[in-house]
Amino acid sequence: MDNKDRDLYYVSKIIKDLNFLIEHTQKLNEDDFNKDEVLLDSILFRLIQISENIKNISLELKSKNTQIPWINIVGFRNKIVHDYGKVDLTVVYYVISKSIYELKSFFENIIQ
Repeated sequence: MDNKDRDLYYVSKIIKDLNFLIEHTQKLNEDDFNKDEVLLDSILFRLIQISENIKNISLELKSKNTQIPWINIVGFRNKIVHDYGKVDLTVVYYVISKSIYELKSFFENIIQ
């Protein structure tokens, strides 16, 4: 598999995870978000998956798409994984209520 095919594969996986997050969180307010432990675990898992898939994207694609905060996404994953009990849920809520829409748009532009 060449870099282009590999990148498209991982970008497609990222979009799938972003779509899942949007579908299951778009109508949640912050109070409901904080009360649903199962959904929260699922959200954190998907955010981790997005970061893991980003690690497999070529440096060439990353350098052509500097609007995507690659380092911040991976850093956020590290925070979730290594400080799971200390994750600021306000930040997570902001990410799923605001940032993922912009990220989805960025990644969809890559596919097109």
